[in-house]
Amino acid sequence: MAVFLCAVAVLFLGACGTQVAGQGDGGSAPPTATEPIPWTTMQPSAVTGVRLSGDRRTLLLDTQVPSGAHACVAKLKAVLTDPMTDLVRVQVTFTSPSGDRASGCTKESMATAKVTLPEPLGDRDVIVDNYTHFTADGAKPPSLRLCGELGCTPPATGCTAASYDQALMAVGAPEHTYRDSERCDGKWLELDFSWRTGPACGDSTDPACSSRLGDRWFFRAKKSGWEPITRTSAGGCRDVRREEPAFPSSLCESLAPLSPSLHPSYPPPSASPAPGVRSTATATP
Repeated sequence: MAVFLCAVAVLFLGACGTQVAGQGDGGSAPPTATEPIPWTTMQPSAVTGVRLSGDRRTLLLDTQVPSGAHACVAKLKAVLTDPMTDLVRVQVTFTSPSGDRASGCTKESMATAKVTLPEPLGDRDVIVDNYTHFTADGAKPPSLRLCGELGCTPPATGCTAASYDQALMAVGAPEHTYRDSERCDGKWLELDFSWRTGPACGDSTDPACSSRLGDRWFFRAKKSGWEPITRTSAGGCRDVRREEPAFPSSLCESLAPLSPSLHPSYPPPSASPAPGVRSTATATP
């Protein structure tokens, strides 16, 4: 009898041991609650336009903000960050869950922020978020004009240092580039420039400290500035005349090739052996 009761007890306990929590009544376990996606304060990816309202005091700022299937932007606002002087400094902010892609806010759309100034804008320029510059000078009211990398009054295209700086920007020259030589007639430009690549060595005489690379570009004058034609390390006119036959030979015929140290060439890597082909290299024991 005792043996029978022990067997029953073992069967009962074994059955209890196989029961899953929450499933005693045949139902499913409740789902795990997910954390809500936080909304954080951020700035627009770009401010593309600024307009003045009829009172000449209210600025309307066209901003690029996150968008998606659900709400992606709240508390969009523009505020003055400093008292008005000869400039008006404005900051645009909003809150959004777009920092987490799970929010679905993976696209962008335009939205308008508004700020009312304590007095009319007058002839002041507007700086938005410290780096985007707008001016009424040369603009078609009520819009302000967006200034470019060269400021609100870019230098006239010509044979001037400021104009050469624009040419360097047009070809994406590295930071701290300096001009080696230029040949210019006002309509066409050839520009040699180089930039340091060695360590910052102060007054050291180590040759590595003076190592540098260089480049040569040809340009044509356009209303917007110097427009790149082509680049080369070769001397003479052959390469530029191939791209632009009208480029004057007087600006290129006496050009010497760039030094190999300024414009090195790198041969393509040797092809890897095909599968199953034995290398002739000798392994080091």
